[in-house]
Amino acid sequence: MSEPPGAAVSLAEAPPADSPSKPLTAQRVLPLRRPGRWIGTAVALVLVAQIIHGLATNPFYQWDRFRYWFLRPTILDGLVVTLEAAALSAVLGLLGGIVLALARLSGSPVLRAVSWVYTWLFRSIPLIVVLIFLYNFSALYQTLSIGVPFGPTFFTFDESRLATDLTVAVIGLSLNEAAYAAEVVRGGILSVDQGQHEAAAALGLPKTYQFTRVVFPQALRSITPNYVNQLIGLIKGTSLVFYVSLLDLFGSVQTMGSTYPGDIVPLLLVATVWYLILTSAVSVVQFYVERYFARGATRTLPPTPLQKVRSGLGDLRARLRKEAAV
Repeated sequence: MSEPPGAAVSLAEAPPADSPSKPLTAQRVLPLRRPGRWIGTAVALVLVAQIIHGLATNPFYQWDRFRYWFLRPTILDGLVVTLEAAALSAVLGLLGGIVLALARLSGSPVLRAVSWVYTWLFRSIPLIVVLIFLYNFSALYQTLSIGVPFGPTFFTFDESRLATDLTVAVIGLSLNEAAYAAEVVRGGILSVDQGQHEAAAALGLPKTYQFTRVVFPQALRSITPNYVNQLIGLIKGTSLVFYVSLLDLFGSVQTMGSTYPGDIVPLLLVATVWYLILTSAVSVVQFYVERYFARGATRTLPPTPLQKVRSGLGDLRARLRKEAAV
């Protein structure tokens, strides 16, 4: 019986059946080639290098004046005002948002209607309009009183003496922030599985205990990232209080820019860098708060930045040892 052409050659080239094969540890695994990823990385690095080069070498930015203004007392005083206004407004806005969210979810049609109207109204009006209106509130109401509507008055006080510039700014920011925080909190509460509500009710827990110990801690997993976005917007929104005569960080920069018109660009860069620092600090706090409330929801907690660095260095050392052994 004749063999097909080439059969003898293929049999001769085939390794014997009893020849030992290389162990898996000795075989080299070739990584999958991804040229698109490398091209995208190279383009991104080139763009980043171009931006850094432009910032460092363009004399228009006047980095020497930037260093001069960055820690000046006037700038730091405005930064303190920004922190005060943002911190007070964040706390008051969140508390107001929780109250509004609970009212929106309550069984009372009056509370639901009042909460809906408040949220609709303050989400529709620009923040600058709210601040200017409150700043001129004393022109509409010279005195404020507490008493029975259409009845006797118990307390009367002068509104202009209580409404300082910081008070007006905090009230305006808090009223605006509460409307957005209400929707964030309401969405977080609705994200909790209905079975959790039923389980807490089946245990006979009081309504307040159900909310504070069962529902709200789980809702915070959804509330935290969304409200931090609102908080970052609030920090940037404090720049509008300059229009109600409060010298915050942006107001101080604007004032110094009017006095020193040649330093407008470096002064704006100073404000930009400080806002970047503030929002970055808030983002770091957000990471650890989310990590804390992730306990019980995930099998393993997300690694911290320090843990990621240690893990990356460990992988790099292992790779270098492996290449050296080969």
